[in-house]
Amino acid sequence: MSATKPQTLDDVCEFIVDCLHKTAPTQEDGYPSIRTPNVGRGRLLLEGVNCVSENTYREWTRRAVPRANDLILAREAPAGNVAIIKNGQTVCLGQRTVHLRPDPTKVDPDFLCYFLLAPPQQGALLAGETGATAGHVNMRDIRRLPLHRLPDLAVQRKMGAIIAAYDDLIENNRRRIQLLEQSARLLYKEWFVQFRFPGHEHVKIKNGVPEGWERVVVPDIIEINPRETVAKESDIRYVPMSSLSETGMTINMEDTEVRQTATSVKFRNSDTLLARITPCLENGKTGFVNFLSEGEVACGSTEFIVLRGRRVSPYFTYCLARTYDFRENAIKSMIGSSGRQRVQPSCFSEFVIGLPSMPILQQFDETTSKCFNQIRCLIGQNRNLSKARDLLLPRLMNGEIAV
Repeated sequence: MSATKPQTLDDVCEFIVDCLHKTAPTQEDGYPSIRTPNVGRGRLLLEGVNCVSENTYREWTRRAVPRANDLILAREAPAGNVAIIKNGQTVCLGQRTVHLRPDPTKVDPDFLCYFLLAPPQQGALLAGETGATAGHVNMRDIRRLPLHRLPDLAVQRKMGAIIAAYDDLIENNRRRIQLLEQSARLLYKEWFVQFRFPGHEHVKIKNGVPEGWERVVVPDIIEINPRETVAKESDIRYVPMSSLSETGMTINMEDTEVRQTATSVKFRNSDTLLARITPCLENGKTGFVNFLSEGEVACGSTEFIVLRGRRVSPYFTYCLARTYDFRENAIKSMIGSSGRQRVQPSCFSEFVIGLPSMPILQQFDETTSKCFNQIRCLIGQNRNLSKARDLLLPRLMNGEIAV
């Protein structure tokens, strides 16, 4: 590998632009506004992203309009993450992010993205972090970041393409996961909310539910915060609130850790985790546990409510927990000081649903179990791909592996 003389990040970019230091007004849909949680390691994470109007988008892109192959760097929380903008992604910068446009005559955009994520550059970038609580990288350090051992442009393109291929596979799997979950939740809504289940044309509605169905409250069919015991001072995996997604079931394993002391909130595979505190519940934080070994018990944030199907399947339980009415019932029960309100467990005893007949439940489970099983396999594939990519990245970038 032939190397050029050391350069700075500013040397290989057409520009490096800071964000506007104010919060953009958001709306239901529109242009994605990239905050630091949306800056992944290589890719933008657009699930649950804030959106802004066209007028706001124009104001927030006055300095520069982000385009494909530009990079976005997070200045804090998590400081140092870098993502490349892909074709078709029209975004603007939220707070604490930086917009970089690589000069294609000097550096390959994919390569630069992954080069910045490699340990030497991350160490140099984060060495100057400031801030008592959240680490913060300043603009001067970003611009002056030394880029040692940059290979020739042709080699850069090959290296960038190799790592990008892993992220492309991960992204394709993520989209499949999203579609599979969407299909399960839509089936639940069609059958058990809109009552358009197989054979519904021949069934009358009595007392608000189809004839033959049972009117029940949630604790009749789902165990709330089931009790689990674990050996004292034994290793146990801990899942924080940050691991839960606002839009899907996948639990982010990067934020989990192994502890020797368990919290009071414990769960197993196939349990549903529901945030009970504001604003996490309103934002949609809910997860489906599918990453533990057989018989393994994990623990989590004390701000979780654990739901375990008793007379219904885990699939029914999770889909119910994602419905609007279920969540609104929980939100309305919240009490406490402003900003720290919590769901009252008694609210579940007040929420009435129709329990379908066993044949209908079995049909639903047969269909949705396939979706959930495929999702688990795809999540496993993505974890393996991420591990392989992260092992390959430093070896590729330091020249240990030739291309």
